[in-house]
Amino acid sequence: MTTYHTRQQERLLAYLRETQGKHFTAEDVRAHFAATKTAIGIATVYRHLEKLVADGMVTKYVIDEHSAACFEYVGSACHADAPEQHFHLKCESCGALIHLACDELACIRAHLQKEHGFSLNPFRTVFYGTCGACAAGGIKR
Repeated sequence: MTTYHTRQQERLLAYLRETQGKHFTAEDVRAHFAATKTAIGIATVYRHLEKLVADGMVTKYVIDEHSAACFEYVGSACHADAPEQHFHLKCESCGALIHLACDELACIRAHLQKEHGFSLNPFRTVFYGTCGACAAGGIKR
């Protein structure tokens, strides 16, 4: 079966490849294209992102009911196939979502499993607090 690719989809994929390893929202993508004078509507962005999520090329993170969904381009190496387990940090001041790949958290996961029979999903675990930039700038919510 042949996959149909539009010019917008190709531009979106090129942009996502540049952002690999970073989180973004659909609005971030729309704003990027608006800034580069490329016509692409928010509905088109959402439609393409959801298709890429279904294809395993983009991971979607829904942090809470108050925040926009975040996405991450992972290419053809889907988390299920090549899991790089990580947690997330969410800054309550600026809203930044930060990857946290830390070996120390493996101890917490092991403890929760052994002592409490609870399997923690690292892709959906978020720690809330204040990022270093906000803490250094004295920004408080």
